[in-house]
Amino acid sequence: MTFAPPTQRAPQAPVLPATPFRFIVHFVGRYRAWYAAMFTLETAQAVCGILIPYAIGQITRTVVQSGALSGEALQAVLDGLRQPLMLFIALSIGEVVFSRLAGTLQFTVGPRQRQAVTRDLYAWLQHHSHRFFSDNFAGALAHRVSETSVGVNQTLWMLLFDFWPVAIVLSVSVVLLAGAHAQLALFVGVWSVAFVALSYWLATKAQPHTIRAAAARSDTTGKIVDSVTNLTAARLFARLGFERQQLDAALATELAAVQRSVRYADRVRWFNYIAAAVLKVGILWYALDLWAAGQIHVGDFVMAVSLSLLIINEARNLSRRFLELFEYLGNVDNGVRAILRPHELVDATGARSQWRARGAIEFRDVSFGYAADKPVFKQLSVSIPAGQRVGLVGFSGSGKSTFVSLILRLYEPQQGRVCIDGTDIATLTQDALHEQVGLIPQDPTLFHRSLLDNIRYGRLEATDEEVREAARQAHADGFIQQMKDGYGSMVGERGVKLSGGQRQRIAIARVILKDAPVLILDEATSSLDSLTEQAIQETLDRVMQGKTVIVVAHRLSTIAHLDRILVFDAGRIVEDGSHAELLAARGAYWRLWSRQAGGFLPEDAGGRDGLARPVFDGQWVEAAPGVAARGAGRDDASEERDDRNGPDMEPEAVG
Repeated sequence: MTFAPPTQRAPQAPVLPATPFRFIVHFVGRYRAWYAAMFTLETAQAVCGILIPYAIGQITRTVVQSGALSGEALQAVLDGLRQPLMLFIALSIGEVVFSRLAGTLQFTVGPRQRQAVTRDLYAWLQHHSHRFFSDNFAGALAHRVSETSVGVNQTLWMLLFDFWPVAIVLSVSVVLLAGAHAQLALFVGVWSVAFVALSYWLATKAQPHTIRAAAARSDTTGKIVDSVTNLTAARLFARLGFERQQLDAALATELAAVQRSVRYADRVRWFNYIAAAVLKVGILWYALDLWAAGQIHVGDFVMAVSLSLLIINEARNLSRRFLELFEYLGNVDNGVRAILRPHELVDATGARSQWRARGAIEFRDVSFGYAADKPVFKQLSVSIPAGQRVGLVGFSGSGKSTFVSLILRLYEPQQGRVCIDGTDIATLTQDALHEQVGLIPQDPTLFHRSLLDNIRYGRLEATDEEVREAARQAHADGFIQQMKDGYGSMVGERGVKLSGGQRQRIAIARVILKDAPVLILDEATSSLDSLTEQAIQETLDRVMQGKTVIVVAHRLSTIAHLDRILVFDAGRIVEDGSHAELLAARGAYWRLWSRQAGGFLPEDAGGRDGLARPVFDGQWVEAAPGVAARGAGRDDASEERDDRNGPDMEPEAVG
C-alpha cells in the first residue's frame, strides 16, 4: 500500500521515505553490517536445523544394516556410526551457537534501531504546522510514533528470523527428499509452493483489517490522553461518567475493527491447520507406500517422516506469521501516513538564520483565511514602528489572534507580506524569527520539569542567578521559595501543580529572561489578583522599554496607557489611534469603552437586552485624524453588517 511521498520538507527535518517498504529499507541501510551478520548466522542456524533429520536418517540406516550382521562385519558397521553421530552432534551444537549469536546481535541492534526510528519521526513531527497539531490528537501522534518504531523492528525480525529460516527449511527439505525419491520431493515441493502462495494471498486480504484496527487503537489512545489531560474540567463539571461513556464508544469502535481483523485471521488459521494435516497424512502415507514397494530405504523413510514433521511445525505457524507481518506493516503504514505528510510551513532555501530585529512590524496588503472561502483579512495593511506599544481590541473572532499568529508565522498569508524591519519574515528561518519574539499567552503551558528548567527555557545559557532574578521581577520568587524543593520543584504535566496565576508568573519570568525585541502579551495578567497584577504591570512596563509591544486585551484599562490602539472588527482595522484620540473621536473604541462591563469587553455585539445588533450601529466609524492605513472594506453596507453580526471565528494564538 503506497501513496505519494511528501512534496515539501522542512530543511531541518531528516530525509525519510514515505512508503512503508522504503521506510523500513531505509533503516536497514543504517545497520547493514549488523543485518549481514545476522543473515549469515540465521542461515547457518536454519541449515543446521534442517540437516538434523538427514543425520538421523543416516544413523537409522546404519543401525538397520547392523541387524543382520555379526562379528567383524558388525563392528565395521558400528564404526561407521561415528561419522553420522559426529554430524548429528555438530549440527545440534551449530544450531544452538548460530541461533544465540544471531539473537545477541538482534538484542544489540534492536533498541538502537527503535530509537533511531523514534528520533527521526519526532524530528519530522516537530516541523509540522500549528494547523496540523490542531487537527490531530497529541496522544494519537505519540502512539503512532511508538507503534511505527516497534513495527519496523518486528517486521525485520519476522523476515529475518521467521520467514527466511522457513524458506531454507522448505528448500533444503526438497533437496534432501530428492536424494531419497524424486516424486516424494515433488509432492513436498508442490505443496510448499501452493501453501506459501495461498498463505500470502490470504494475509494480503487481511491487511486492510489490520490497518483499520491499528488506526482505531491510535484514536482510542488519543482520546484517553485528551480525557486525562482535561480530567480536572471533567471532575468540576461532574462529567466523569460522560467521559467513561465517550471512552466506551471509542473502545466499541476499536473492538469492532479488531474483531473483524481477528475473525479473518481465525479463518486463515483454519486453512493453515487443515493444509498442514493434509501434508502430515499425505507424506506419511506416500513414504510408507514407497517403502513397502522397496523404492526407498528405511533410513530415507525415517528422514522423510522427520522432515515432514519439521515442515508441518514450521508451516502451521506460517499463516500466523504472515498475519502478524501485515499487522506490523499496517502499524508502519499507519504511522508513515499520519506523520510523514508534507510540511505546511518550511524555511525558504537560503533563509537567514542569524538576525537581530529592531522591531518595526508591517503588514503589506495581507489576505488570509483559515479556509479559502472564509477570509479573515482582505488586503490588510498596517505599520507599527519599532519601539511602539500597541493594543489590539475587538470582539472574539474579530481577527486579533490571527494578527498575532501571522506575526509569529504560525500560518502563511495567502497574499501579501508580513515584514519586520522591512524583511519579509518568510525569508527568515522560523527559529531566527521566534528568537526575536517573546510571547506571554493567556493560558501558558509548562513542561513537566523543574521550575528552574521552565524559566531557563527562555534562554538556555542563563545562569541560576539570572533565572532567579527573572523570577523576582515576575513576582514568582516568593511562592517558589515556599515550595518544598524550591526552584527544583517539578510542576506536573502542563504545569498542573501550579495555580493559573503561578503559571502566568513563570511564563512572564521566562519571557523576561528571553529579552526579545518584540513582545506579545495575550491577556498576560488575566489570571492574577489585582494586587499582583498591579505589581507585575509595573514590571512589564519596565520590560517594555525599548521593545515593540503588542498587547491583546479584553480589559481595555490594561491598554489605555499604550502608545496606540488598533480596533478590529470582522478582520478590519476600523480605528487606529491613542486612547485619548479614540475616545475624543467618539467612534468604535468609545462605544467599546462605554459598553465594557467590570472593565471587560462583552463577548460579542449583542445588546443588554440579549438582541444581536451591529457593533457600530451598522456604520463604519471614521478613525481619528492621522491614523495609519487599514484593511480595505466592502462598499455594500448590508454585507458589512452581516459580517459584523456573524464574524468568522479563528483559532487562538498559541504560546
